Amino acid sequence: MIETLAPAIPYTGLGSDDSAPDGKPSIIDVTINQRVFGIRAADIDTQRNSASMLISKMYAWRGYSGNHQIGTDPNRITLTASDAGDVFGTLSLGMDSDIGLLADQVFKDHIDPFRQRGRVCEIIKLAVDPAIKSKAVLASLFHVSLIYARDLNGCSDILIEVNPRHRRFYEVMLGFQLVCESRDNPRVQAPAVLLRVSTAYGTEQVNKLGGMQDKAVGERSLFPWFFSPREEAGIVNRLRQLG
Repeated sequence: MIETLAPAIPYTGLGSDDSAPDGKPSIIDVTINQRVFGIRAADIDTQRNSASMLISKMYAWRGYSGNHQIGTDPNRITLTASDAGDVFGTLSLGMDSDIGLLADQVFKDHIDPFRQRGRVCEIIKLAVDPAIKSKAVLASLFHVSLIYARDLNGCSDILIEVNPRHRRFYEVMLGFQLVCESRDNPRVQAPAVLLRVSTAYGTEQVNKLGGMQDKAVGERSLFPWFFSPREEAGIVNRLRQLG
């Protein structure tokens, strides 16, 4: 689904207020090959439904079962990448709370030690339409989720459950590290490994590589397609204003 992304060079700018049919302001706009897409927080039913349809489509294609409908949990933030209302990428960021994380169902014994040193969160319900072959789409979603985790919610660690066959992608492209080997995940009826990356590592890579795109010769990760430190500061300010 997302292992064969082709490079693209985005031009970025703070989001507009009228680039979607519902008038929902984007967090940031990205231009790829003269096509502009916006990264948005899906906080109305039409946006959540569009994201849910994409997730169900991509998960069914992978053979995963379960309910992938996005609800209104106040501890989760769903981001979408869309063009004129057409959602082609999404992920949700779940914040730790009294009810815990989805990953606790399988990996609580490995998550609790991270809770003892800081706040944790998890990336869930990630889906990108395979027709959109651009590193910029996935990088934009992950970078905005990093900002939500680190700057708006004070998280020290980001966790993710992935199929073992996708483990290497997340390790190479985003710096995730293995926390626990494969266990059965009943939510999707498939095996999963638990991976973790610190928000401090993400910050370090953005400062080093963010905004470089193809100029980062020999770099295999997604971080050159993250926003530059200057653009990141603008996104942080915008999110705090949108509050």
